[in-house]
Parts: sequence; structure tokens; C-alpha cells
Amino acid sequence: MDYYAINALRENHAGWSLLRAQNAPLAISFFMAAFTGPNQRNLGRQQLIDSLDDVLFGLRDAHGEDKFPRQAAEYLDDWAAPERAWLRKYYIQGQDEPRYDLTAAAEDVVRWVESLRGRDFVATQSRLTSIFAVLERLVQQSETDPEVRLNELQKQRESIDAEMQRIRDGNIRVMTAPEALDHFQQLQALAKDLLSDFREVEQNFRKLDRQVREQIATWDGTQGELLESIFANQQDISSSLQGRTFQGFWDYLMSPELRRKLQELLQRATQIEALAQTDNLHAITSLHQDWLPAVEQTQGTVRQLSQQMRRLLDDKVFLENKRIMQLIRSVESGALATREQPPPGEFIEISGPHVDITLPFERPLYEPSRRVMVEDQIETADDADVDAGALFSQFHVDKERLKANIDAVLAEGAEQATLAEVTKKHPVEQGLAEIVAYYQLATESDWATINPEAEQHIAWHLEDGTLREATLEQIIFGRPA
Repeated sequence: MDYYAINALRENHAGWSLLRAQNAPLAISFFMAAFTGPNQRNLGRQQLIDSLDDVLFGLRDAHGEDKFPRQAAEYLDDWAAPERAWLRKYYIQGQDEPRYDLTAAAEDVVRWVESLRGRDFVATQSRLTSIFAVLERLVQQSETDPEVRLNELQKQRESIDAEMQRIRDGNIRVMTAPEALDHFQQLQALAKDLLSDFREVEQNFRKLDRQVREQIATWDGTQGELLESIFANQQDISSSLQGRTFQGFWDYLMSPELRRKLQELLQRATQIEALAQTDNLHAITSLHQDWLPAVEQTQGTVRQLSQQMRRLLDDKVFLENKRIMQLIRSVESGALATREQPPPGEFIEISGPHVDITLPFERPLYEPSRRVMVEDQIETADDADVDAGALFSQFHVDKERLKANIDAVLAEGAEQATLAEVTKKHPVEQGLAEIVAYYQLATESDWATINPEAEQHIAWHLEDGTLREATLEQIIFGRPA
């Protein structure tokens, strides 16, 4: 970056303007207390006003009433104004109260100010270990020579065998307290960085959405070209670098096996003796639960893209229909205006009524019909062994029972469960019709997700013991909100 680029950031970047603001200490400290400290997002206006009133009361009591003379609501409106852009003000569908969240620029400033305070213990060894691990994975997974990759795997196997032999000999190396604390702080820092990245990811998706809507709003071509442009832009959003990395993280987080493994590792980390005196040690057990709301909000922003496109298309159709009605009204108005004084001469021709005449000799003579021989002999089919009861045996799939099966699996402690896990605990009793009913529940419910990228296999037994299997898209059921 050169002088001009840095000067442009100084004049236009929201984060830089926050650092230069006169009330920057008030704004930054409040952002820490309300958002980054308790790790909260999507706060209501009244909640923020009450919190800011408490902060202002304490500051005025210590520095005088003239220190911050404005009301809390005025400060919030100023911080959320477009020329500031430190807070994002928006509305959730079905709610009248506005919501607030930190912008990515404001969060960068908050994190930078927090780093100026300094730390008593700086993690260095774990960072170096992470660098080596990432670098090794980058080099090894990018290697195309099979012999080189096999040699690397052979070295890893020998290293693992040597470590296993040392453990069998009783030589077990355990992390020291400084090493454990080093890695624990690195874990906390990475988790916090990941949460802060979601704001920037969501902002990038909103920027892409805004570009698509601007293009649609100014479109002057045909409807077919507009649809082609919309689908191309939607494909660009999902296939962009931001979209692909976010989808990869979403797939990783939605994997029940990986989430179960993460939960187990976090629980075991709280039992490490060297970390027993660490503050907020047990808070890391809910680390992945903090990710889910942030990811869901970002995913909701992505879902809004198609809704906005559909709404804009409906507006285009409405405008076209309005134009057609205007033309029809103009024709009717013109006809009424010329009703009293019609134009001279013939201006339209209408065919008069007439009768079709058919002469008697043009009719064909009567021709008797030919006799058709009909074979009326009926052959009795040998259907004594056919069971006609199957035509009358009907059954009903109780969806309430299926919902109870899902609730019973989720009641065991899992946040989510796939259809395969549900049918494993509660086997299929009514065959393929029951599988279809599960699929219908997933499509009609807000608390279920269908992942077309993954497959799952469901098996059940018929009354005669025959095994049947079905392969369908992965269905994930979650707890109802």
C-alpha cells in the first residue's frame, strides 16, 4: 500500500474514523461491554439503550453532567448512521424493534485496542506448532508425485510406531503447565478470531446481494435476459471464494460425527490438570454452540438472496401488468371520447349472420351397418392363488408418532440428529411410506435441513423378513425454536 491508498483509508474507512472520533473511548468501551465481551450479537434497541444509560450515568457521576450531554438513543443513532457505520441497524421479519450489531470495521478496531493492553503470557510455541502443521499439510496435500506422498506417509507411520513403543515402555511425555497454557490461549484466540470473521463474511454476502439488486433495479432488457443474469449472479455468489469457504465450514459444522468428536475433545480439555486454575475453563465446552447462531445468521443472509430476487421479479411483473392496464384504459377512454362523434366512413367490418344451406341431393344415402361377429366365449383365468386382500389393505402413517421419534432422539442430549440416526433408534415399521412421511416432515418444518450434497442409506425389514434399502438425501433434524 502506498501513501495515496493509506490516505484514502484514513479519509473513508469506518474503523479509522472511529479511532479519530472525539467520543471514541466511550464507543469502544461500550462495544466491548455489549458485544465482544459477552460475545453477543443481534441486540435489541431498548436493551442497548438501557446498557448505555448505565454507562453514561457512571461517567457523568464521575466527570460531571457535561461530560456526555446527549441521550443514549442519540448516541446509538449517530453510531449507526451511514457516515459512521460503526453499528449495523436492521429489522428482523415480524419484529418492529430494530436490532444492532457491530460492523466488521468496528470489531477490527475493538480487537486492535484490546491488543494494545498487552498480555502477561504470550502464546508462541503453539503458534509455531500451528505454522508447521499448516505448512506440512499445504505441501503434502499439494504433492502430485505418488512416491513422494507414500514416503511421507511411511515416515508418519514410523513416527507413530516409535511413539507407541515409547508409551508401551512407560515413557509417556505429558505437556508441561506452560505448554498447556500456551496451547489453551491459542485455542481461545483462534475461536475468537473465527467468531469475528463471521461478521466480515456476512458483510461480504450483503455486498454481493446489493450488487445483484442494483443490477436488477436498473435492468432495461427482456425478462428472459433478466432471469439469465439473476441465475448467473446467484451462481457467482455460491461459487465465489467466500461462498465456497463458508459452505465448507458449514458442511464441517453440520457433520454429527465431527461435532461429537469436537464436544468430546473440549470436555477432555477441561479435565487437564495443568489448566485447573485457568479462568473460564469450562466456558470452552460451549465453544461450538457459540458458532451455530453466528453461522445461522450468515446462512440466513444467503437465503435472503433468492427471496430478494423473487421479490424484485414480482415487482417487474407488476410494472408490466400495470403498463398493459394503462394501454387498455387509454383505448377505452378513446372509445368513449369518440362515441358522440364517430369518425366518418367505414372503419370496421363485421360479418353478418347467415344460414348454411345444404341441398337434399347433397346428403349421402342411407347405408345399413355391417353385422359384426362377437366372440362371447369367456375364458376363466386361473387366479385362485392371487391374494386380492392387498388391494383393500390400507394403512395410515401417523406423523405425530414420527415427530415423537425425532423428539425422543433429540431428548438424549444431541442438538441435531440425522434420519439414519432416528431410524436406527426407532426402526421403520411401515416401509417406504414411513420414509416418505419423514421426508415430508423435513420439507414442511423450519427445524429440519435437507443436504443434497450428502447421501444416507435407510434399511428396513418386511413382514416376511426381506431386507429393503433406500438411498436419499441427508436429512438433519434439529431442536424446534
